[in-house]
Amino acid sequence: MAESADGQEKSEDPTDKKISDAREKGQLARSRELTTTVMMLSSAIGLLVFGPLIVSSIGAVMVNNFSIKRAQAFDTIYMLDAFFNSTSQMLIALAPFLMLLIISAIAGSIVLSGWNFSVKALAVKPSKLNPMSGMKRIFGPQGMMELGKALAKFFVISAVGLVVLYSTSNPVLGLGLEPVKKAIAHSGELIFWGFLWVSMSLILIAAVDVPFQLWNHKRQLKMTKQEVKNETKDTDGSPELKARIRQTQMEMASRRMMEAVPDADVIITNPTHFSVAIKYDQEHMRAPIVVAKGADQIAFEIRNVAKEHRIPIMSSPALARAVYFTTEIDDEIPEGLYLAVARVLAYVFQLRDQFSSTKLGGFDSGDLPIPDDMQFDAKGKRDE
Repeated sequence: MAESADGQEKSEDPTDKKISDAREKGQLARSRELTTTVMMLSSAIGLLVFGPLIVSSIGAVMVNNFSIKRAQAFDTIYMLDAFFNSTSQMLIALAPFLMLLIISAIAGSIVLSGWNFSVKALAVKPSKLNPMSGMKRIFGPQGMMELGKALAKFFVISAVGLVVLYSTSNPVLGLGLEPVKKAIAHSGELIFWGFLWVSMSLILIAAVDVPFQLWNHKRQLKMTKQEVKNETKDTDGSPELKARIRQTQMEMASRRMMEAVPDADVIITNPTHFSVAIKYDQEHMRAPIVVAKGADQIAFEIRNVAKEHRIPIMSSPALARAVYFTTEIDDEIPEGLYLAVARVLAYVFQLRDQFSSTKLGGFDSGDLPIPDDMQFDAKGKRDE
């Protein structure tokens, strides 16, 4: 298991931020063996597809340039034109093949980790100029792995090459007995298939190198538990700061809620544990809304504010709990509680001008129609 500079074990998988930062620095999982394999196979395919065009173009250029007259050989203008014509003809013939190689080189590079351009990767790093760091890279695990891959490629390619040479030895020796044109075509075919088999042998090396590069890249990005904690703090803020922010937000929400209590039409209480403030404007509201609610200390503060502003307070434990547990601030009353709340508001509106006390009496709160699925106890559990 890898260790950090301070000796802590890097046992945690890299976070998204760690991976993103690594990409910005140009640290990606890359396999040169995969890129080489893709380019070699693409070259073989390109020779198969574009080979006849390239060979015919080479033949045409050679015929044109070896059949010039003596006078033309001493004509600088003619020779210059012949040079440009031959060059353009060869470029046109080689362009598709070269384009295929460029595309395969790019595809082989980005197939593992996608496209990425990093300015930081182009910066000069003094550590790379340090001879001791270079020696560590050469003789370190990564250097040993590269040496092992180089030896493996040597032996695999050598073995495949010997097999190809052995299997084509008779056709190669027989080329001298064939007509020139046929021998040239046959030799090109032998070279192509030999090149293809050698290229395909690199698939074995790439099949080993690709999983290793993915594993090694992930290993290099692994983090210690402390690094994960520090990154979480940097990203989301420290727990103490978040707790302070939540507390401040709750205090601000509580102040806004208390400012809405004086606008309520009635406060329904438990009578001590819960308080809900309800407001209803017949002209502008579809249904009554909850402008404030709270439990325990907040419920006590709601009742004090209501008393200061002479807002009617009605004791109805079942209705107070039902409204408290089924609504949020500024929510409309649930349809199941329409009738119960309507009876309370009707009573309040009828007696608003007849009572000087903020506590309403003479109303049977136990007879309010509250659905069974909205019957709650003091802990918020539905009564069964």
